[in-house]
Amino acid sequence: MRLYHIILFIFCTISSVASFSQKNLSEGSLVYNISVETGSTKPKMADMLDGATTTVYLKGSQSRTEIISGLGSEATIYNATTGSGVILKDYSAQKLMITLTPEDWSKNNKKYDGITFENTGETAVIAGFKCKKAIAKLKDGSSFTVYYTTEINVTNKDYDYQFKTLPGLAVQYEMQNDKMKVKFTLSKINYSIVPASKFEIPKSGYRVLTYEETRNK
Repeated sequence: MRLYHIILFIFCTISSVASFSQKNLSEGSLVYNISVETGSTKPKMADMLDGATTTVYLKGSQSRTEIISGLGSEATIYNATTGSGVILKDYSAQKLMITLTPEDWSKNNKKYDGITFENTGETAVIAGFKCKKAIAKLKDGSSFTVYYTTEINVTNKDYDYQFKTLPGLAVQYEMQNDKMKVKFTLSKINYSIVPASKFEIPKSGYRVLTYEETRNK
């Protein structure tokens, strides 16, 4: 019995260490740097995205994802509890608000339905995190590379539809669009309290369109 208790103690100790090694993120922010490769030496509009940032604000079931670049800014506010959200676009003095019902949200992210992640067995340390390399495969036949860590557990899995089934936090990922390659790399995690105002829907200053109206244009 003494041996049994020693083994049990060791097992519980290892389990305890493993649980403490993973940090939960239920409120705070994630900042990603964006780099773009266009495959051309000629200046293009896409080059203005180079050096842009994406910031994800999280607070319980609410999320706000902001992209700020030389072209302007765009923010997506989403409530995982209600399933609804809005997209705010601010480009060249034009300010648009696109409203999304739960059904609209699903349609807007339909591309990522059924996405799978296949581990390659490769690892890397990125932004100070131990990461695993995986290939994300979409049902349309396309794919992209993602490095993720299990050291951080984001409690709101719905903040980014494409990664809701990823078994960890995406630290770096690349996406290809024709000859343009866009890379997102995590640069900072902030565990500070996020003001509730970050998730408030503007009541004025934007031209409001429904999701269906944008699809019919």
